[in-house]
Amino acid sequence: MRLSSLSRISSILFSVFLLFSCSSDLDFDQINDFKLEPVFVANLAYFDIPANRLVDDGGTNIGYDYRDFDIFKNKFFTERLKKVEFDFEIENSIDRAFVLNMLLLNEKNQILQTISFTVPSYKGTPNVIKYPTEVFENARLDLLKQTQKIGFVVIITAGPPLNSGSVGNLKLRSSATAYLEIE
Repeated sequence: MRLSSLSRISSILFSVFLLFSCSSDLDFDQINDFKLEPVFVANLAYFDIPANRLVDDGGTNIGYDYRDFDIFKNKFFTERLKKVEFDFEIENSIDRAFVLNMLLLNEKNQILQTISFTVPSYKGTPNVIKYPTEVFENARLDLLKQTQKIGFVVIITAGPPLNSGSVGNLKLRSSATAYLEIE
């Protein structure tokens, strides 16, 4: 019985000790300082054009394609977007040089901005070029937010004619990194 009384007294003292723990006032106003800054990385565009699809007579020729780009129709995304970076990598294994223009177009198909890349001809060694990052902030970001389509213009420079037997490829790989701020 004595052990039971001692155990009971110990339990009561331990419980009383727990009631005197440290605490501080909670500051619920901290929620007003809450800010998220997520970063999203996504594929922007990709193509792989075989040389035999670029049939020409040895002069300067142009190929054109465009794609819808409706990411800025989302108001939540557009209002919180603070910065965008485009990265481009082009690989050319065709014995011809190219100029690749990426066109940012609005809903009326008007060109908002052109980003140009000079692509040297293939000389037997790997020809992969990583171009400087295109950064869109402030006024340039506002222009980008008007983009509804992305167009690609491939200009084949003068050189030996390409035909259905020509070998090699022109490849574009690109990505977009979007920086948001949510308060």
